[in-house]
Amino acid sequence: MAAIDALPPLREVIAAHDLGARKALGQNFILDLNLTARIARAAGDLTACDVLEIGPGPGGLTRGLLAEGARHVVAIEKDPRCLPALAEIAAACPGRLTVLGGDALTLDPLPHLTPPVRIVANLPYNVGTELLVRWLTPPVWPPFWTSLTLMFQREVAERIVARPGGKAYGRLAILAQWRAEAKIVLTLPPEAFTPPPKVSSAVVHLTALPAPRFPADPAVLARVTAAAFNQRRKMLRASLRGLAPDIEDRLAEAGIDPRQRAEEVPIEGFCALARAL
Repeated sequence: MAAIDALPPLREVIAAHDLGARKALGQNFILDLNLTARIARAAGDLTACDVLEIGPGPGGLTRGLLAEGARHVVAIEKDPRCLPALAEIAAACPGRLTVLGGDALTLDPLPHLTPPVRIVANLPYNVGTELLVRWLTPPVWPPFWTSLTLMFQREVAERIVARPGGKAYGRLAILAQWRAEAKIVLTLPPEAFTPPPKVSSAVVHLTALPAPRFPADPAVLARVTAAAFNQRRKMLRASLRGLAPDIEDRLAEAGIDPRQRAEEVPIEGFCALARAL
C-alpha cells in the first residue's frame, strides 16, 4: 500500500510518458485517485479475487484495485505507450499485477486468471458494448467471472438496467438481466475525465446469477429479441412474422398479446416465446 502511495501523480505520469488520450482508442482517463478508488470499492471485496481490467491507460483504476486489496490484477492494454507507466505500478506491487499488451477483443486472459474473477474496467467507449455482450454470452453458464463493474456512457448504462415499458428497454437489457443482477452504482459528469467526453458516464455493477432467470435456448432468445426490437414500433404479430407462420399462436402460447410491442414484454415473456418456438 505504501509503495502505491509513493507513485507519482497521474498527471506527472502522463506528462513523463507522453500519454495524451487518443480518440481512435476510445481513451478518456480518470486522474482523480479518490474517484478510481470509489469505482474499485463498487466492485465489492477484492481481497480473495483476481481482477481483469481492460484499458487501464496510465493506471489510475489499476492503482485503486491494488490499493483495495485485489489479490491479482490482470490488465490488458492495447496502447503500447502506456506499458512503461503500468510497469512502474507492477514494480511497486511485486507479483500482484500482470500487464498484457494487446487487444482485449482477441487476447485470451484466462490462462493468467485464477477464480474467483471479477472484471472491473473504465472500458474504452468504442469496444465497451461488444465486450459486455461477449461476457454475457459465453458457451456455458455460469461464466468465468462472478461480477462485472464497468464504466459506460450513461445512455448505454441506462439501457443495461432498463425495465419494460420505456424507450431504453431493449435487447441489451434482456441480455444483461436474464443472467445477471444489474444496477447503476455511480454516475460521473464529463469533467471527471481527461479529456472530457461529450456525454455523462455511469458505472454498472452486474452480478452473475448461478442460472438464467427463466429457461430458454440462448440462440432462439437472441433471434426473437433481434426480430422484435429491430422493428420495435410494430406490433409483435408483425415484427415476428418471419420467425414462424403461426406466430400469433406461438405468442398466445407464451401468454403474450400479439398486439403488444417489444418494449412492453418482460424478460419472462420473451423466454416463454423462445420456448414456444
